[in-house]
Amino acid sequence: MGVVLGEDACWQAIDRERIGLADLLEGLTDAEWQTPTQCGDWVVRDVAAHLTVAARYGRGDVLREMVRARGRWNRMIHDSAVREGARSPEEIVALLRSIVGSRRLAPLTTRREPLLDLLVHGQDIALALGRDRPMPPEAARDAADRVWTMRLPPRPWPLPRARLVATDVEWTRGSGEEIRGPVSALLLLLTGREEAARARLVYGGSSGAGG
Repeated sequence: MGVVLGEDACWQAIDRERIGLADLLEGLTDAEWQTPTQCGDWVVRDVAAHLTVAARYGRGDVLREMVRARGRWNRMIHDSAVREGARSPEEIVALLRSIVGSRRLAPLTTRREPLLDLLVHGQDIALALGRDRPMPPEAARDAADRVWTMRLPPRPWPLPRARLVATDVEWTRGSGEEIRGPVSALLLLLTGREEAARARLVYGGSSGAGG
């Protein structure tokens, strides 16, 4: 299998992540829904609600939110998640289940972005709750490669100056000091979650470019 998942394989992976996350969320207590995450001031319910927005909002909704945010994209993403997060837990789970099978995309995105969002934010939720939520390696490789090659929308995280080597799938990028580990941990590193990734990575060594 190539680095980039094919269209059907990607959407199937997205749906599996949506279903699995809905199953996890369905069993949470009220206190767990309010657990802080590493995503700024978002609690679990805000992160979960954010994962339903792109597949539900049309262009008119996005325009309305952009006006509210005075044209600031990151502010729009933040505020829409907080507003949606005010829904009841039952509503948020139902909305997540309702978009299983949806192929609607947010403006300026490809099918790779919802997969990236689900994998990384699914970890944000699981880590905040002390739960184990394994990532499928092929899906995580697609997401890691998307972060590495991202130009539009702009990548919000700087790329590490290192050679990243996955140990569970074939994937190598960058040059410099070598960082080895499961591709899921490399994905967390690439998306600014170094503390969560560090325990599963091996740092050291130097070698040539890997892409």
